[in-house]
Amino acid sequence: MNTGKTTDDGAACHCGNPDKVSGAPHPLDPLSREELLEVFRIVRADANFGAGFCFETVELYEPAKEIVRSFRQGDPVPRQARANLFQIERDGVWRLIVSLDEKKVLKSDYIASAKPMIQLEQFTTIEEAVRRSPDFIAACKRRGIDDMESVCIDPWSAGNFDIPDEEGRYLAHVFAWLRLGENENFYAHPIGGLNAIVDIKTGEVLRVDDHEIIPIPKKGGNYEAQFIDKPRQPYKPLNVVQPEGVSFKLNGHQVSWDKWAFRIGFNSREGLTLHDISYDGRPVMYRASLVEMVVPYGTPDLGHFRKNVFDIGEYGIGKLANSLKLGCDCLGAIQYLDANLATMNGDVVTIENAVCIHEEDAGLLWKHWDFRTDRVESRRARRFVVSCICTVANYEYGIFWYFHTDGSIELELKATGVINTTACHPGKPGRYGKEVSPGVLGHIHQHIFCARLDMSVDGDRNRVVELNTYAAPEGPDNPYGNAFYEEETVLRSELAAGRRANLETHRAWRIASAERKNHVGLPTAYKLEPTHPVTPFVAANSPSGRRSAFTSNQLWVTAFDPEERYPAGEYMNHSDGSGGVADFVKKDRPLVDQDLVVWHTFGLHHQVRPEDFPVQPCIFTGFKLMPSGFFDHNPGIDLVSETNAASCHAKADR
Repeated sequence: MNTGKTTDDGAACHCGNPDKVSGAPHPLDPLSREELLEVFRIVRADANFGAGFCFETVELYEPAKEIVRSFRQGDPVPRQARANLFQIERDGVWRLIVSLDEKKVLKSDYIASAKPMIQLEQFTTIEEAVRRSPDFIAACKRRGIDDMESVCIDPWSAGNFDIPDEEGRYLAHVFAWLRLGENENFYAHPIGGLNAIVDIKTGEVLRVDDHEIIPIPKKGGNYEAQFIDKPRQPYKPLNVVQPEGVSFKLNGHQVSWDKWAFRIGFNSREGLTLHDISYDGRPVMYRASLVEMVVPYGTPDLGHFRKNVFDIGEYGIGKLANSLKLGCDCLGAIQYLDANLATMNGDVVTIENAVCIHEEDAGLLWKHWDFRTDRVESRRARRFVVSCICTVANYEYGIFWYFHTDGSIELELKATGVINTTACHPGKPGRYGKEVSPGVLGHIHQHIFCARLDMSVDGDRNRVVELNTYAAPEGPDNPYGNAFYEEETVLRSELAAGRRANLETHRAWRIASAERKNHVGLPTAYKLEPTHPVTPFVAANSPSGRRSAFTSNQLWVTAFDPEERYPAGEYMNHSDGSGGVADFVKKDRPLVDQDLVVWHTFGLHHQVRPEDFPVQPCIFTGFKLMPSGFFDHNPGIDLVSETNAASCHAKADR
């Protein structure tokens, strides 16, 4: 991997900030390391919150929109933080608003029923507790395992299944694997039929479930370079070269590229957030982020029915962000941003290179050959990329926001890493999964995501219009049977705006402005294309279905409320399913020409295959927001005609 500076052959480089970074924070800048430390000091100094409290999350408390929009460089910056606290010996979560200006806790609420997210720092504690459990040790011995240090434990959120001895506890449900050698892939050796329930607060193993002894698969499944006996012939170098530097500017967390401008944020729960997105000075979105992800597994077998994890709401995906590597994770001329996050004990962890920023060639933008005159015009597209990669135990999720030359915005999710494995009797995987290696089973499952899009298309007053295409009935008005048309329906209230994708009508949704019209007299708009809808198969009234009600629609629309932030609820760990978007819409607020939030559900239906093991090639999902009458013509018509001088004939036939 190239992790250094620019080289003569144009390999990856870490470019410096193209603009000087201003000293004063913007109201939407994420909390700095110094500000996080100040939050800890303020909270610890408060008589109500001493050393016995742990920090679940600490993040910027975002000011009201009018404050942000009236801000000018040099103005006093209101800086406040949200801080969620919990105690080891007591249930509940304390919600605090902390003023960094006034050096005090402004507000605190105690939510007795809430359970904090499982903290990254607790993973090792959970693993060690299981390894020390006499019942778990005995179960391992029955499988011929004597070295407990070779046993690897993944803690999963336990869900809410109304199991009597679990009620009211702060739990993890664990799965186990065996590592047969140093650095080898232990997911190739699942310890099937064995699970444990751990009380995270006390470190007590409440129960060991020894369902069935299944032979532990011993065949290797390694992916590290050191284990590959016959690597293929390497490719010839393919370098991304920008000899005149990059075309974007970065000032603190403010980015400008081409006609796009926006701010980059980051917090421990959502990870990457984008703010105040505009094109050529015209607002498009006020805030965009990935706000939830649920991964339901489709098997009722043994302990696997519990695998219904909410990776954002129960763990916080920001804390799991990778420190990215130049020339490997990120190719070309790269700008990075670090992420400063709070630990549960009141320290700051800095994830270096958490956010990758760069531009890419995006292929042909437009072309036309006028064969009558033999004149050709074509332009190439670029896209601007803001990304991060987060590791949630066995899976990696690459989160890529693309800003395109044609005015579109795209979110692409790349899922890679190692599938969650369990053991099966060789040749007998059952109906709920596929055998990916002898005795190694991968269950059918889904990855269902939700993006929260606080829209502001040419202003805050927007409406959502549903688009469906229908064939006209055959008859006098359609004598040749070829007629079809698009029908538009305004979604007028929250209950009416819970909608599902429909491939038969090529359903899409247009977010239209009440403030501005284009040159043909229609409202300027952006269209949401549901390119990767997922049909949920978890029963709606089941324990897991109640907690993931947001998956029942691909579209939800709500009137803006800054406290309505998460589609499955604010406190997901052991939740009962209340407090999410399905409850928000019960207010049935009007949506026509209002400040709107669009919630889009999408994802992956993962039918596991042998090619997903030992490490899964990236599989893709996402969605696209396309200008739909936002411009009066093709926005890339004014690009300068140019020919890339570095391109050459390959001469591969020599």
